[in-house]
Amino acid sequence: MAEMNAVTAINQTLSELMAEDARVVLLGEDVGKNGGVFRVTEGLWNRFGARRVVDTPLAESAIVGSAIGMAIGGLRPIAEIQFMGFLYPALNQIFSHMGRIGQRSSGKFRVPLVVRIPYGGGIRAPEQHADSAEAMLVHTPGIKVVVPSTPYDAKGLLYAAVEDPDPVIFLEPIKLYRLGRMEVPQGRVNVPIGPARVARSGDDVSVITWGAMNHLAMEVAEDLARTAGISVEIIDLRTLKPMDTETIAESVQKTGRAIVLHEAPRTAGLGGEVVASIQEDAFWWLKTPVRRVTAADVPYPPFAWEDWYMPTKERLAGAIREALAD
Repeated sequence: MAEMNAVTAINQTLSELMAEDARVVLLGEDVGKNGGVFRVTEGLWNRFGARRVVDTPLAESAIVGSAIGMAIGGLRPIAEIQFMGFLYPALNQIFSHMGRIGQRSSGKFRVPLVVRIPYGGGIRAPEQHADSAEAMLVHTPGIKVVVPSTPYDAKGLLYAAVEDPDPVIFLEPIKLYRLGRMEVPQGRVNVPIGPARVARSGDDVSVITWGAMNHLAMEVAEDLARTAGISVEIIDLRTLKPMDTETIAESVQKTGRAIVLHEAPRTAGLGGEVVASIQEDAFWWLKTPVRRVTAADVPYPPFAWEDWYMPTKERLAGAIREALAD
């Protein structure tokens, strides 16, 4: 077992999967010789060759469309979209084909396809390099959506995603690629698609979040415990679809208060779905209205204004204190 960051964990997992199963192929912009814009696929082109690690043109619709055909034909493709802001030309393939072929063919065809997408802010990236459009993907029937917040979960969820018989969107928080290290074993790690993770146990308020915001929540929880004696429970969803509403409800029933935290814009963000599930499953336990801490309803700003746009520790701590004051 070795300590590694998320980039190394994903790279190791891809290498292990490709060594185990000749059907696993990678495709995307610069994933081959250059090893990817974040070096997540570094070394794989040299090890497995250009027929299994395919450098594609700058054509996201063609990348996903080709991967759909590969999956129907019996391969296990892993397609990379460099940044979530580049995904939009491929949405027709995702909405109209990837999520529908199983139903359209009455189960005759399956699409065991993984689409890897670096997403989110926090690294001072330029326009269209920091979008968080996960709600749009979660809203699409026929696909699963996962997002790890630790290197261990990145490895386990990637194993689960590649082996799933249906299409999976695998979101990779850019800010977490090299933020921190943890022990991750060689070989298979089992993290099933579906169950959320109680990242921190607490009694006073529940914070439900995912991706990079899990780390922000952990920092705030530790600060409040030390300075104010406030006990914060943190639920890291890990799988956005299918969502583990049971774990969310159990946490809120215990604490009686809930904050939903995400870095996507507020209106019609996935936080609204989390709030609805709390209303349905834990309403009678609520001591105060559910609050949301999110980004603003504006396009992602130039990097000099990023700190004004993203959720901050101060905003989350303020929401927690307000919930406890009600």
